[in-house]
Amino acid sequence: MIKLQKITSKNVWDILKLQVSVNQNNFVANNIVSIIEAYTTITCNGHAFAFGIYKDEMPVGFLLIGFDCDDYWEDAPQIAKGNYNLWRLMIDKHHQGQGYGRKAVELALAFINTHPCGPANYCWLSYEEENNAARHLYQSFGFIETDEKDGNEIIAILQL
Repeated sequence: MIKLQKITSKNVWDILKLQVSVNQNNFVANNIVSIIEAYTTITCNGHAFAFGIYKDEMPVGFLLIGFDCDDYWEDAPQIAKGNYNLWRLMIDKHHQGQGYGRKAVELALAFINTHPCGPANYCWLSYEEENNAARHLYQSFGFIETDEKDGNEIIAILQL
């Protein structure tokens, strides 16, 4: 069974060991960077929810969800304001191709639909233009690409 578990001092080291394959390094930040970004977001009055993705008791990936903007995010895309963000999703290189990413997105959207930070109209995410696997996965959930960018990344939105 695939489930999300909140990142705590008990499981953070296992999550930090997870890595994508070398050819995917340009598509997703490593988990150390992601957890630091989640921490700094929270300390800057923002919202971040960091989860390990588990198959039974084995960690297979990492998921980070955000909401709105923190006090210091000066170049935030317009869509970020008042909406949820599927900020990071990674599946360890040894566990890819087994449907864990798809199930993690389902679980992330179920969590977002509980409105832990209040109601919102959209969930948004971004990905590199060359990341066709991400594009196809997110489009299969109904995410639609917009003209807005987050840095160099394409932004896609899903109406909640």
